[in-house]
Amino acid sequence: MKNIFFLLCFTMFYMHLNAQTASKPLFRDPIFDGAADPTVIWNDAEQKWFMFYTNRRANLKNASGVAWVHGTKIGVAESSDNGNTWTYKGVCNIPYGEDDYSHWAPEVIAYEGVYHMYLTIVPGTFSDWKHPRYIAHFTSQNLMDWEFRSKLTLATDKCIDACVFRLPNGDWRMYYNNEKDGKSMYYADSKDLYNWVDSGKKVVGDKGGEGPDVFEWQDSYWMIVDNWSGLGVYKSDDLVHWNRQEQNILKAPGTGEDDQVIGGHPGIVVNNDRAFIFYFTHPGRTPENKGVDTYATRRSSIQVAELELVDGTITCNRNKPVQVQLH
Repeated sequence: MKNIFFLLCFTMFYMHLNAQTASKPLFRDPIFDGAADPTVIWNDAEQKWFMFYTNRRANLKNASGVAWVHGTKIGVAESSDNGNTWTYKGVCNIPYGEDDYSHWAPEVIAYEGVYHMYLTIVPGTFSDWKHPRYIAHFTSQNLMDWEFRSKLTLATDKCIDACVFRLPNGDWRMYYNNEKDGKSMYYADSKDLYNWVDSGKKVVGDKGGEGPDVFEWQDSYWMIVDNWSGLGVYKSDDLVHWNRQEQNILKAPGTGEDDQVIGGHPGIVVNNDRAFIFYFTHPGRTPENKGVDTYATRRSSIQVAELELVDGTITCNRNKPVQVQLH
């Protein structure tokens, strides 16, 4: 028994020394170089982690206005080493709408053998932000080929960025960004993931933001929102009333490659009590480039860091090397 104990100790020590550190940046899209809004999920059939992301055409030449943010489908990357390195897999097959429809901010969950995606749809490719946007529901068996289920009826005709969370009673709650109400966060509820009833209630709106992500961690409910000056952090006891912590995270620039600017639109994965935050950056959007619209300021990179809870406050040291261990 003593020999077995020492062998186990040595094995664990060796694995710790050889544990891989996540790449920085974690991922860049090889086609358009505009990966953003990441969400990460386990593909049970392929035994790999999949990352879904909004793909923006950062390298588009002669783009009019914000047309480069439109006109693409959802990109997919995959990881075989627990989330430390990622390779490009392709684009989701979502046969919906016209060819120029824009797909943004995928929320992907698994439940009872079915994958569900709640996707922001922009019905066209536009050069400004003035057009309707809505959230649609799709299902899949393999995470690549998706079937349309429904267009959700929510608070207004400009709702984006779904986040789906399972309530303690087994029902489901979708938090989303109501753009017409100062970019506030609203919610809708469902008993089966197919039929949704909008609450008409604003739950977070003290500051404008987008990309809400809700998760349970360290015996509390948390919501992280992209405020465009770092990420705002909120805490709740009932998933309706949310209190903002004083400090934003990922506001101060980091020191790593492509990480020396604010972090944006996150996806959080809680795994074995550790909380990993996947976020994106625009590396070229430095103070000296304010207002400049070029490939250098458009391109974006996915990054990862680990959240920590210090005296009841969520912190994130983006400069600390992180060994992602998604099990």
